[in-house]
Amino acid sequence: MVLTRLAAASILVCCAPAPAQTVWRGAPPGALGLDAAKLEALRALQAASGAKALLVAKRGRVALEWYAEGHDARRKQGTASLAKSLVGGLSLTLLVQDGVVAWDDPASKWIGAWRGDERKRAITLRQLASHTSGLQDAEVDGLTHAQLTGWMGAFWKRDPNPIATALRDAPVLFEPGSQFHYSNTGMAALSYALTAALRAAGAPQQNLHDLLRSRVMTPLEIPDDEWSIGYGRAYDTDGLPVYASWGGGSFTPRATARIGEMLARNGRWGERTILRPAALAAMKISNARALPERTSVNPAPRPAMGWYTNEDGVWPGVPRDAFCGAGAGHQTLLVVPSLGLVVVRNGAAMNGDQRRKDFWGPMVAMLYAPAVDSVLPGGASAPYPPSPAIADIVWAAPGEIRVSAPDSDNWPVTWMDDGDLFTSYGDGRGFAPFVERKLSMGWARIAGGPLDFSAVNVRSQTGERSGDGANGPKVSGVLMVDGVLYAWARNTGNAQLMWSEDKGRTWTWGWKWQRGFASPSFLQFGANYAGAQDRYVYVYSQSGGSAYESDDGVLLARAPLDRIRQREAWEYFIGKRGERATWSGRIEDAREVWSFPAHAQRVDAVHHAGLGRYLLLVGYDHAGGWGIYDAPSPWGPWTSVFHTNDWGLGDTHGYRLPAKWMDNETLHLIFSGSNRTRPNYDAFCVRRGRIVLKPRR
Repeated sequence: MVLTRLAAASILVCCAPAPAQTVWRGAPPGALGLDAAKLEALRALQAASGAKALLVAKRGRVALEWYAEGHDARRKQGTASLAKSLVGGLSLTLLVQDGVVAWDDPASKWIGAWRGDERKRAITLRQLASHTSGLQDAEVDGLTHAQLTGWMGAFWKRDPNPIATALRDAPVLFEPGSQFHYSNTGMAALSYALTAALRAAGAPQQNLHDLLRSRVMTPLEIPDDEWSIGYGRAYDTDGLPVYASWGGGSFTPRATARIGEMLARNGRWGERTILRPAALAAMKISNARALPERTSVNPAPRPAMGWYTNEDGVWPGVPRDAFCGAGAGHQTLLVVPSLGLVVVRNGAAMNGDQRRKDFWGPMVAMLYAPAVDSVLPGGASAPYPPSPAIADIVWAAPGEIRVSAPDSDNWPVTWMDDGDLFTSYGDGRGFAPFVERKLSMGWARIAGGPLDFSAVNVRSQTGERSGDGANGPKVSGVLMVDGVLYAWARNTGNAQLMWSEDKGRTWTWGWKWQRGFASPSFLQFGANYAGAQDRYVYVYSQSGGSAYESDDGVLLARAPLDRIRQREAWEYFIGKRGERATWSGRIEDAREVWSFPAHAQRVDAVHHAGLGRYLLLVGYDHAGGWGIYDAPSPWGPWTSVFHTNDWGLGDTHGYRLPAKWMDNETLHLIFSGSNRTRPNYDAFCVRRGRIVLKPRR
């Protein structure tokens, strides 16, 4: 038996450099908000129930990866009807997203032989993908595929052409869309229709294999030797290279999990959008009038576009946003977006003999529910002990949050020499009166206090940029030193230094980081950097190369005050000797100054002069998880002031604490959020916090 237990954050790679392997980072279960004992119980249960491979990931990290004897991470596993999701469902969704087809297009638009058949010509792509077309399946209860005869036997023998057999010989049993009837032949017809649509559209990819390779596998960095579809070949049907989507797929568990992780992230992978959220949501819409039979031993989910959903809560103990693909032998991919949870299982049927009448019972009771139950109710605990100085921060009620500059976000902020705050906004038009067009990088200055501030946009031909999301440069940190503004522009490859000597009206663009430092932010002191404890400026950043990923820790760099513009003057934190930091001039030597696996995204830092403490704000994700950590020096040792996996305001991000707006009793947080909430937190949001100090000893 081969068992991989991930007890520390690590890179999972094969010892041989070629061919490439799908890479996953691991993390201890507790750091991901998972119960290690329950995961081990799940592994033991699956090992005793026919599993050959089991992978559990959360927040993009592997918490458990296990293989039975003779199996390993490099070995592809047969996916059976899970291919209906990984091949049929994904291909259909991509083509709908591209405008090549529509969900409710009649399949006969591309299947010419069906146009003369009154029932077949009415069948839609949606019905083929959701098993509601009425097309008879090539199955007979009590008989194996090898025992079938006639057209059904020919279909499973794939001799000479299962696609042609399904199109020609499978009859329609009922009015399309009126009932559920599981149909492998329906998926065969879907494969043909999608391939014909690709050709008719003159698409760059002319078959489903090439479509998935270009649009899904390559962006997800899944190498060719870790997946195959269609029984390893295309069937020439009417001159079209048609791949099977009802079965015949083989994927390594890591490859399958990588697809699941992309789906859990709402179709995004890093800075790329694989599936747009609207298309992904539509992929999971089912026909409530045509559901499979459900019993106490077979809680069958709703069939969607090649996938199955738990939207009506038929799976006890599993969130309603969960969805899955599944095949014979209980091959499955489970995705629970609300928990950031992905589960892959391959092997033999959990209940011994494969039976449709109770297929879903073991799947839920022995895999889905235990996996969900392993999620700790409060999520991951804070990674550092409690602060010795601050007992808590009590936030004002949501109704007291001041919201301004709607539909703009980001808001790094610094205290200027004239007393105002200077900031930058992204993906919006700034403060009212709004600028005439949406900017990815705009500027503003803010006068007054947190309750009575006024703001004005600062226009700059050299400093403004456009482009949505990751496609547009944005400022991650801004600082005034000796009357000069400095800023880091992310989404420019590696983050790039900028500076302005006229308070933001004109900007000079300087050097870029060579690696990491995806979203750097300056450590803030008082007005114009007053109160700095030495002659350096300090910069913190998540450790990876993308501002849209959650990394395992935070890096720290510094430069002398009078040499900020010189890349060679910068040095990087590499560790400590006692309480003193050690530094290197090589960015390759940089080590994390703060760590929390899978919980380091965008950061901010400020020195609290009254308390003599450094405050590090770390966003864990874009879903409302974040924390404040304090230390007596810029490099620690860190303790926890505030930690939450969800502070109840929806998908918030970008947490900033202006030094100007804090004292020993109160601070005011700037943050942004989602335009899907009410009120709309995709804005300049200010929330008061009351500092609860610990008694001095």
